[in-house]
Formats: sequence, C-alpha cells, structure tokens
Amino acid sequence: MAFEGILLGMGNPLLDISAVVDEDFLQKYDIKLNNAILAEDKHLPMYEELSSKSNVEFIAGGATQNSIKVAQWMLQIPGATGYMGCIGKDKFGEEMKKNCTHAGVNVHYYEDEATPTGTCAVCVVGGERSLIANLSAANCYKTEHLKRPENWALVEKAKYYYIAGFFLTVSPESIQLVAEHAAAKNKVFTMNLSAPFICEFFKDVQEKVLPYMDYVFGNETEARTFAKVHGWETENVEEIAVKISQWPKASGTHKRITVITQGADPVVVAEDGKVKLFPVIYLPKEKLVDTNGAGDAFVGGFLSQLVQEKPIEECVRAGCYASNVIIQRSGCTYPAKPNFS
Repeated sequence: MAFEGILLGMGNPLLDISAVVDEDFLQKYDIKLNNAILAEDKHLPMYEELSSKSNVEFIAGGATQNSIKVAQWMLQIPGATGYMGCIGKDKFGEEMKKNCTHAGVNVHYYEDEATPTGTCAVCVVGGERSLIANLSAANCYKTEHLKRPENWALVEKAKYYYIAGFFLTVSPESIQLVAEHAAAKNKVFTMNLSAPFICEFFKDVQEKVLPYMDYVFGNETEARTFAKVHGWETENVEEIAVKISQWPKASGTHKRITVITQGADPVVVAEDGKVKLFPVIYLPKEKLVDTNGAGDAFVGGFLSQLVQEKPIEECVRAGCYASNVIIQRSGCTYPAKPNFS
C-alpha cells in the first residue's frame, strides 16, 4: 500500500496533565499563558497540585506525537504514520503506547528502565494554555535506538519527516541523521520553531539543521523571537517568514516554504520570496475550550494533505480544519472520524 509508513515523526512523548487553573496559580509558579517552557525545580510541586484537581485530565501528548496522531486521524489509513521517542517502563508509558497504537500510529518507543515517562503540565485560563514540560524519560532518547535496523527501516520507508523543535534539546544527532538521509534521498524534511526558548537558547543546533528544512512551521511569537535572535530588525511576520524561507538550503530538490500561524489571524505562507495569507475558520469565544494542541493539530492537518501531494492551499485548509476541531475540545483530542472533504 502506497501510504504505509509515509510520514515519520520523532520527538518527546509526554503525558499531558491538563487542568483549568486561575491567575493566582500562574503567579504562584511564575508561568505565562501562550508559552512553553521546560520545568525547573520551582515547578515540580505543580504536577502534584494539578493532578489533585477535580477537573484534571490525563491525555497522551508531546508536540510531535500530537501532530502525527492528527495526521493519522485525517488520513484514516492505519499505519500511514510512524513515531519514535523515549518513554519510561511504567503505567504512563503503557497508556501512551496503547493510546497511539489505537490511533493507528506505528510507534517504536525507546523504553528507559530507570526514568519515568515525561509529563507536561497544561495550565488553562480562559481557553489559553501554558505548557511546562518535565521531560524525564523523553530526555533520554539515544541515536543507538534510531540506528537499530528495525527502527532505521521506518526512516528508509518514510518519504516525509516531521520533528518539533523541542527535540533539539534532546537528540540533535538523531535529527541530523534523519535530515541528511532526507536530503540525500530527495525526501521532504519538516520542522517547527516550537517555542521562543528553542530559538533563543538552542540557536546553534537549530541553525545547524535549518538548511535541511523543506518546511518550517511556527507561530507569530516564535517567528518574532527567531528574527530578534538573528538581529533582523523587523517584527513583521510576513517579512520574517520570507527571510526564513530564503535561508540557505542543503539540497536544491525542494524550495523551502515557511508556514506561520497567528491564532485567529491569517496563516502566513512564504515561498519564492512571496507571501500568501489564508484566513482561519472563525470560532466564537464561547466555543473555545482550550488552545492546547492547536498548533500541533494545524501541522498534522497540513501534513495529511502534503503526503498526498495536494496543493499548499489544501494543506493549509486541512491544517485550519484540524486546529478548529481541536480547540473545541480539551487537549489534542478529536472525534472518531474527520469531517473534511
């Protein structure tokens, strides 16, 4: 079957611990809405506190894993997608494996005996979210796992790759191996800016892999941070998208396309030095449940059409459809079947 294993993701598999909180909670733990950070010691008691809330939900998450699951859901072809990352040998890890396999994703987790499965605190206020990741086992991914024949076979089989920028903090070597394979074989390699802190504090590893990126995803805050870090004197998202798309490339097979989402504002697509804007689907505020997974879902929807070689307009339309579905539900979850034609 042509689509089997066509899309492969690698990233940090995390269990989302999601709950509605208040402003006091945000202040207590010094966290900001619409941000994603790595947990420090001061955040550790928060996981316990969130878990004890009456409205808490435990949802399989992690940015790349979310996108791959959404692409799988949109495609409705079992095994069209694959995913690698590191989990612990524990209850949370088992749950995650069950959840992803049930979703139709071919998961090849590296299982770390000594470290618990990673978690992500999702603090929701007025539908907006703040993410605090405690990577734990997700931080233990090793290139040895990727190089094992049964895992590298997934890389060989895939024609499209997606890796969130968050994985740059864990295994840049693994990313480099996949990126170089994609360039050598004229396959399509895609990544996400993922968070301001990635652009700021992982600038060097991000720059090293950027030449291999055929598609760069991100949101407006990440794009502006990227511009600031690189000394581009502009806050204009359209200009920034063009500049990212014009960054030198390792392989000339595919031109780079930059895709920047802006919440309720139009999606910015830059290619060939030109920008196109695509409006998103309007959603009244009262229908918004939470924005957790909105960007991931956009990428998943987009990739579901890209692997079918659909035009960029269709990719963006599918991305907007998927994120519209996800923001009306808690976490990155979706109904049994998509309603996208």
